[in-house]
Amino acid sequence: MAFLLLFTQFSTAQKIRELHVSPNGSDTASGSLEHPYATLHRASQEIALITSDSFQKVVVWINGGTYRIKEPLLLDATLMKNSPPVAFKAIPESRPIITGAVQLPHWTHQGDGLWVSIVPEEIGNFRELFINGKRASRARYPNNDFLRVAKVGEDKRTHFTYIPNEFPRPKDNEGVELALLHDWSITRIAVKYIDSVTHSIHTVDSIGAKSLPFFTLDNWEANPRYYLENDIAFLDVPYEWFFDSNERKLSLKLPLEQNPSSLSIEVPLAKALLLLKGTEEHPISNVSFQGLTFKHCRWNIPSHRYAGIQAAHFELNDAKKSWKVVPAAVNTTWANNILFKDCEFLSMGGSAVWFGTGTKNSILKECRIQDISGNGIMIGEGQDRLIRGAPWWKVAPGHAALSNSIENCTISDCGVQFLGSVGIWCGLTAETSILDNEIYNLPYTGISMGWMWNPQPTPCRDNRIERNHIHHVLNTLSDGGGIYMLGLQPGSQLVDNHIHDISVNAGRAESNGMFLDEGTKDVLVEGNLIYNIAKSPLRFHKAYTNLVKGNYFFSSGKIPGIAYNRTQPNAIKKEGNHIISTDSIAYNALLKLTQSKFRGFKQIEK
Repeated sequence: MAFLLLFTQFSTAQKIRELHVSPNGSDTASGSLEHPYATLHRASQEIALITSDSFQKVVVWINGGTYRIKEPLLLDATLMKNSPPVAFKAIPESRPIITGAVQLPHWTHQGDGLWVSIVPEEIGNFRELFINGKRASRARYPNNDFLRVAKVGEDKRTHFTYIPNEFPRPKDNEGVELALLHDWSITRIAVKYIDSVTHSIHTVDSIGAKSLPFFTLDNWEANPRYYLENDIAFLDVPYEWFFDSNERKLSLKLPLEQNPSSLSIEVPLAKALLLLKGTEEHPISNVSFQGLTFKHCRWNIPSHRYAGIQAAHFELNDAKKSWKVVPAAVNTTWANNILFKDCEFLSMGGSAVWFGTGTKNSILKECRIQDISGNGIMIGEGQDRLIRGAPWWKVAPGHAALSNSIENCTISDCGVQFLGSVGIWCGLTAETSILDNEIYNLPYTGISMGWMWNPQPTPCRDNRIERNHIHHVLNTLSDGGGIYMLGLQPGSQLVDNHIHDISVNAGRAESNGMFLDEGTKDVLVEGNLIYNIAKSPLRFHKAYTNLVKGNYFFSSGKIPGIAYNRTQPNAIKKEGNHIISTDSIAYNALLKLTQSKFRGFKQIEK
């Protein structure tokens, strides 16, 4: 309290307007230290009345506690038109939680550890449940492993046979979801019916993207992996749940001695948590967030089908077979100088943070991103948006996200529902810096940069991926890398990154430390340390001229340190690289020596 009183006196001298928010406050109060508001929405209304003519800055002090929201906090060009810089800050030594979830308090015991709650109609449908802050598993078979397609159907798209008696017969086909794994993506789709005579599973639409001819069921594997979700027959272990949307009945299995009255049981309701929306003419500027936790945000699959393509992009079921990306809980568009520092983004149903169209000079620093269904962080956009019928990146390249950075963040456990998601995805961006982050425990790629599968010029240029520690990724899928790049990116650099433990190579294509895919050109790969990789530490595919210099690549056995798929080896200029095979008797000694001297090395224990 003494700190705040002293700071208030100092702030007055500096013409800083302070607002206070507390879970115990009131939106009819004054917003002062003694009489705080109850919600951030009320604070934003007050911000709209404060002009830069009156104050040099606005600070919104947020007390510790939980703030439940149903609608996102919206800061737009109209609200912020005349505002001075605004800072949303946690009270020192507190961690306010902004959550889009609601609690389910009423449960009836059915015996044998089974509990039931009737979910109010206004909550709608949902795909996630959290118990004491931890994600609970939607009823699934098998619980942790995968089944294998026995034989692909004639059209290779809508049905396949299964091994008889391989899974429990669903009580009701309606609501059952099939999750089928492709090499680098996943399809989630509603089951139409299961034929017990022909032992076949039929889906409501095409499995895999229709717009890409290679997304047939057996293109990568004759017997791809799959599992089934969301039926009472699969509810067999503690902390699994099943939601019957017709009866609005949620069934939850708990340990026999556990009573839900002693638990916090939550489902996400809000579809976004924070939106910063400027316009090209009036961008929103100079807003910062420090010490806050953003948690729980809903995203439901449209039209019972998620046909994943890559990096949480999926195909819509429209006439054009358009691509969209799993949206983020926190989103900026046409925004300048936005800062997130020491914030957490946890347990999201979609992606977590998106620095979108027209976002410039914005920073995500010292933040933690964990337990995310889609991508952890997104910067910029892909190719698809049109302006007067033409691709945006051709007619308005100034719309590209510019000079944004991700620094000293920890990113883990992304792609929980949509396995082809990545830790950090950057589209057609320029001057993006990804520095000193730790990225781990992902089903697919760590960092993905670029979104053009040929060397055609785009706004993508001068991006830096430097001193990142990327490990234990590609845990489920393949054909990716600790770092994945594609397209023409003049001036871009991959420098001093530490990449290791990519041990799963599940599909037809390779899993690599770095994978420079189609069209990659004019990229510098320098001073990186890569080891314990299932295949080659570095792979090129349909790549062009690039410089590979002074790297340490530790490879397994006869696997080459650098692989070239449909790439001319002579097109890749190589200088002073060290490629060491496990066949060398000095392999372990050289690896330890290199680790100890590596500039980008951070010793951690996991």
